[in-house]
Amino acid sequence: MSDEAGLKVRAHVYISGRVQGVFFRAWTEDEAIKRDLTGWVRNLADGRVEAVFEGDKEAVEDMVKQCWKGPPGARVKNVEVYWEPYTGEFNGFKVIYGRW
Repeated sequence: MSDEAGLKVRAHVYISGRVQGVFFRAWTEDEAIKRDLTGWVRNLADGRVEAVFEGDKEAVEDMVKQCWKGPPGARVKNVEVYWEPYTGEFNGFKVIYGRW
């Protein structure tokens, strides 16, 4: 067993490209739930998608990798990842509707 087994992390992610109008938020929610992650996802007014993922390190890292693919129809150009301290503040994973 590695020293990182059970380590909880938080990734704050900004995804750019053709990521709005292609069900990216719903896809992200489904993928995060599959990995038992908590957090949220939303569209930004500048055309990017923003998400926060919290959970086991391996699962969060895998989710970040999946963000480079996205759902069918998405064309991801960049994924910016900011590693932040784990907070455990979320209860489940949700889509925030509307643009910010």
